[in-house]
Amino acid sequence: MLTVGEIARFLDAFAPPALAESWDNVGLLVGNYEHSVRRIMTCLTITPASAREAVAAQADLIVSHHPLPFRPLNRLTAETSEGRLLLELIGAKISVYSPHTAFDSAQQGINQRLAAGLQLEEITPLVPGTELGQGAGRFGRLRAAIPLFDLVGRVKQLLAIANIQAVGPLNQTVERVAVACGSAGEFVAPAKAALCDCLVTGEVRFHTCLEAESLGVGLVLAGHFASERFAVVELAGILAEKFPSLQAWASQQERDPLHWL
Repeated sequence: MLTVGEIARFLDAFAPPALAESWDNVGLLVGNYEHSVRRIMTCLTITPASAREAVAAQADLIVSHHPLPFRPLNRLTAETSEGRLLLELIGAKISVYSPHTAFDSAQQGINQRLAAGLQLEEITPLVPGTELGQGAGRFGRLRAAIPLFDLVGRVKQLLAIANIQAVGPLNQTVERVAVACGSAGEFVAPAKAALCDCLVTGEVRFHTCLEAESLGVGLVLAGHFASERFAVVELAGILAEKFPSLQAWASQQERDPLHWL
C-alpha cells in the first residue's frame, strides 16, 4: 500500500522544495506521512467546492498548487474560511501537499510546459537556478516571427480559453517570448533584459502594463487560473502514470472565479 510519504517524496523530487520562493509554503502541509493513499485529487486551489469534491470522492490526498495554509496560523477554528476548509479536510483524513512555486520553476514544471506548449525553441530559465534547466520563468524563440495577435491565438488554443488581454500593438512582431505563470509582473524587467519581445503570463498590475508598454515588451495576459490550471490537469496524469495502483484526477468542480465576457 502506498503512503503519503511515498507520494510526497516523489513530488519533492519532481518539484524540489529548494526551488520555491523564500516567501512560499510548500511540501506536505497537512497529514501523516504514514497514512495510506488510494485516491489523489489535484487542484489549483482548495476552495469549498474542491474540498467538498475531495471529501465526497473519498480522496486520501489533495495535491493543491496553491498552499493551504499559506501563512502561519495562530489558531485553527471554524471562524475563518481557511480554518473551516482545513478542519473539514482533517476530519475526512485528507492530507494536503502543495508544490506551488517549486512546480513553477522545476525542470518539467509549469513554465517549462507553458513554453513548450507555445512551441518555443531553445527554452531557457529567465532567472536560472542552481541546477541546469531549473529556475524561475522561461524564455525561448519561435521558429518564425509572428504578430502579437497570432501569439494571442496560440495561447488561447493551448489553454483552451476564449478571452484574453494583451498589451502592445497587436501587429507588433514577436520572436523571442518569455513566459511566467500566475501573477508575474516582476518578470517584465528580466524579459526585457533577455531581449524578449513579449511576456506571456496570467496577470499583472495596471502600472506594470504601463511599464511594459514603455519598455516595448508586449504582454499576453491569460488570467491566473488559466495560466496554471492546465498543468494541474497534467500533474494528475503524471501521478496516475507513476503510481498505476492509484486513482488520480484533477478537480472537476473548481472554476475560475473571474467571468471572462
